[in-house]
Order: sequence, then structure tokens, then C-alpha cells
Amino acid sequence: MARQPRGRAVSRPRVGEESEEFRAAALDDAVNGLARRHPLASAAVAFVPWQKYTAISVAALIAISAVLAPLPTLITLTVICILGYTAMMIDRLLIFSRGLDASAIVTVTDEQARAVPDRDLPYYTILVPAYNEPEVVGDLIAAMTSLDYPADKLQVLLLLEEDDDVTIEAAKSSGVGDVVDIVLVPAGDPRTKPKACNYGLHFATGSIVTIFDAEDLPERLQLRRVVAAFESLPETVACIQAKLAFHNGSQNLLTGWFTADYALWFGYLLPGLMRSASPIPLGGTSNHLRRDVIEEVGAWDGFNVTEDADLGVRIAASGYSTAVLDSTTLEEANSDPINWVRQRSRWYKGYLQTWLVHMRRPRETFRALGPVGTYRFTLLLAGTPITACINMIFWFTTAAWILGQPDLIAALFPPYIYYLSLVSLIFGNIATIYMYLIASRESDNAYLLVPSLTMPLYWVMMSVAAIKGCWQLIRNPSYWEKTFHGLSVPGSTKETIDEPAS
Repeated sequence: MARQPRGRAVSRPRVGEESEEFRAAALDDAVNGLARRHPLASAAVAFVPWQKYTAISVAALIAISAVLAPLPTLITLTVICILGYTAMMIDRLLIFSRGLDASAIVTVTDEQARAVPDRDLPYYTILVPAYNEPEVVGDLIAAMTSLDYPADKLQVLLLLEEDDDVTIEAAKSSGVGDVVDIVLVPAGDPRTKPKACNYGLHFATGSIVTIFDAEDLPERLQLRRVVAAFESLPETVACIQAKLAFHNGSQNLLTGWFTADYALWFGYLLPGLMRSASPIPLGGTSNHLRRDVIEEVGAWDGFNVTEDADLGVRIAASGYSTAVLDSTTLEEANSDPINWVRQRSRWYKGYLQTWLVHMRRPRETFRALGPVGTYRFTLLLAGTPITACINMIFWFTTAAWILGQPDLIAALFPPYIYYLSLVSLIFGNIATIYMYLIASRESDNAYLLVPSLTMPLYWVMMSVAAIKGCWQLIRNPSYWEKTFHGLSVPGSTKETIDEPAS
């Protein structure tokens, strides 16, 4: 069984008393540490030469084929896309079915969480990266003070860029320093969350490290539940991911879609991935990590814009695993479409970044993850954004057929392709909506019925975000698009969180 260190906290310089030499070295390590130690494991370079030349060669081959034999080329591409859709849907249903098993998620009761005496609890560090978010500092204080964990064993580090004057001033004036330590991250590119977390790790004293966003509201026993879970799980478990949900899911249709999306992902798909021994792309917050493993696998990649997904894959590739815990952290769902597209496009870009990084050495990745793990890793991290992009093409094709039935589209879909694509369309959409309905029902959110039934509209937004993310991957791969918070309105807050029974 896993056993967490019970001794003294790791010795680190006191926040605010570190030397300039220490700050410079810590910043350099935060940005370039992984790229220096394991160059091929970092997204500092988006495409290594062989990937770039392969992509150019494939594009050239398709272009030449389209000129010489346009119809056969288009039919071949259509068949490949349909087979890809089918493979993803079958795999998604398989993962979902495994996530239906209650044992797929780790449950720790209140009594078990409180059973560990305070003196035996490990030292814990919470990293809270924030940038240009003065409006959520007050939420941070409330969330951290509500946690049930001994104050003398809990370290909370608010990671702020040193030139983020508005958030620094808001933090100081709110009295946040009485609850957490403010760590000023030296300004510089890339301005990413993983860079801030890597820098904060140099000040972390806990043997368990977790990340919360400044607006997060974690369930008060979450840290104790994590400690109890680590005690009962095999020592190969390096990370425990808590579930994420939203407190403003009923604000508008977009937040409803987002909430249903998370209910399915964290309630069923992640537990299903855990049961199938596949790599688990971690959530951006509430992933509780053994500090020794973080350091062993190289911490976060300062250049990857979905550092959580990348770290989850590296954990799996290093022989460790991730468990999903039945404890919920509430976040704020994006209620603004433009803001949502900015966030989702970054996620899609980061998924592709992560896939490209780990496929630089395909044989090593295959050996580390195994055939099923590599297959599922490819479907999830590469297939999800690529499929979302292709969706737009097929939607336009369907609209053109309905409006005018052009001969080209008829030629593209001879009977053997037409019926296969029709089955994929009908079965795939019904199955996906059914999964959303199950996830929404089990989360006791009756207001999610309409969002679940209107999911195809949400998929249009996903397609827009995926196209934007793919374009950014080429033009500006490590650019971190800021997601603005504090947009929820009164009256849209979910008042309770479903937690394990006492």
C-alpha cells in the first residue's frame, strides 16, 4: 500500500526571503527544466523535424492525389473519417460502460477521512496559480479557510506574476496573506500555468501537492479523503484526481452544456479510463500528486498549454497510475461564448501538443503505454480535436445535400459508404446524448435535461474551438489564452455538492 511521509516538511526557503540567485535559478528551471533534462518530452518545440516533414509529405500526397484522381481521393478520405468516427464512438461507449461500475471510482466516507489523527497527516502543499484575477481573491480565502486540515501541516501558495499589479494589490488588501503565502513569479515568457506551478514547487514543503484555481470551491474534507485514499491504494498510484463540477450550471444554456460535459467526463469517462489501465489526462485542478513522483517525472512542462493532460500521460508512461476520487471541487462554468471558445481552443491545442510530444518516439511510447493504452491515448488526445475539426466539413456537406443535392456529394457517398455513415451518424449521436442524459440524471441536476438534448449545438461550438486551436498550434503553439472568471450571476449557483455518504 502507498505510504505518505509523516516526518518534517521538506526544507525550502521562506517565501519572500529567497535570494535573487535562487529566484533566477528557480525561474530557469520552471521554464526550461523539463526541456533541458528530457528535450523530447517538452513542447518547447511544437514539431520535431521528422514530424514536420511527415505532415508536409502527407499533405503534398493528398494534394497530388486530389489533382490526379479527385473523386477516389475524396472517397478514400471520407471512408477514413467514417472509420475514425466509428472507432472513437465504440471506444467511448466501452469506457463509459466501465465507468458505470461504482467500484471504478474511489470512495472515502467521512468517518474514514477523519480517522487519520492530525499528528499522522502528511504535510500538504496547495498551489494556486492566478493571473489578472483580482475578482476571485476573496473566493480563494473562503475556500482555503473552509478546508478541514491542520493549519500547521497545510501550505497554500498563491502564485502571481510579479507584474500583475491588480491581482497583487487585491490579494494584499483582502488579507489573503493571513491565510496563504503570496509567491511572486518573475515575469517572463511563456506566461503559462505550468511555469507558475513549477516555480511554486521550489517553495513547496508538502509531500502531497495539489493545484486549485483561485475561484475553486473544494469539498472541505477533500484533502483528508485523498490521504485516506493514498493509504488504501497500491504504491503505484501517483495521483488522485477529484471530480470537478460547476456552481453556476443553470446560468444559461452554455453553462448547462459545460456542466453536462463535466458530469460525463469526471463521473464516468475518467473512472472508466482508470478501470482500463489507460493514461488519464488530468483535470486542470484538484489533482493531488505525490511530490516524489512529480520530481521523478520532471514536473510540469512550461510550454504545454494543457500541462495537466501531459503530466497524466507522463505518469502513466513512467509506470504509475491515477485514481479518481468521489470528492467534488466546484468551479465557475464559462458563461460567455467567446470566453468559452478561447478556453476550449487552448485545450484542443494542448491535446495535440501532448500527442505530438509523446509520439516523437512512437516505439518508446508503445512500450510504455502498451497497445491498448497507445491506441486510446491517440483516439483521445489526437482524435478528439481532429474529429471536432472534421465535423464542420461534414456538417457543411450535409447542409449542401439537403439544400441542393449536388452530384459531387452523391458521388462521394455511394451506397456502401452512405449507409455506413448514416449508421455512424444516427447511432453515434443517439449514444452520445444518451450518455449525457445518464450522467446528468445521476448528478441530480434536473435542469441539465434541455442542455443534454440540445448537445449538437454545443458540438458546433466545439468545432469552431478545435479549428482555432489547430491554427494556433501552427502559428503560436505555447500562447496561453486567458480565461476570464467572475462572470457568474446571482441565482445560478448550485447550493450543494453530492459527497460520499457518511
